[in-house]
Amino acid sequence: MSHIAHIELDDANLPPPTPEIEQERRVAMFDLMEDNSFSLPARDGREVLPGPYKLGLSIRERRLVFDVATEGDEKAAEFHLSLSPFRQVVKDYFQICKSYFDAVKTAAPSQIETIDMARRGIHNEGARILRERLEGKAEVDDDTARRLFTLICVLHYGS
Repeated sequence: MSHIAHIELDDANLPPPTPEIEQERRVAMFDLMEDNSFSLPARDGREVLPGPYKLGLSIRERRLVFDVATEGDEKAAEFHLSLSPFRQVVKDYFQICKSYFDAVKTAAPSQIETIDMARRGIHNEGARILRERLEGKAEVDDDTARRLFTLICVLHYGS
């Protein structure tokens, strides 16, 4: 499979993120650039431009937009996903992250571990939904889906 060589979040019109959300974004971006798997399947008999790809993520008109280009800036694909399937899992993810960030300050290690396990479970659910929504549009592995889900949460935070 090919990969994402550059990613850009269109967060210009969003309120500034909290320090915790900003940290989540930085970690997801770093991890995504270190290791990811992203390819475009053949669709409607059209030629698939090979990667590596530049990926733009944004929210426009209440839809998640994936804007994919080659490293030479040739348009490879653009697809829009409804945010509706993500709403509940994003809400749950933000709630558990808040609990986790609060627990890290004062809770016992066993409590932090329990909350972190729940956080990972919700994160995995978000990644699963993303992979389902990308079916036929883009192919990603589990780790890439998890990191992209984090970035979707960052964009969703301000929308």
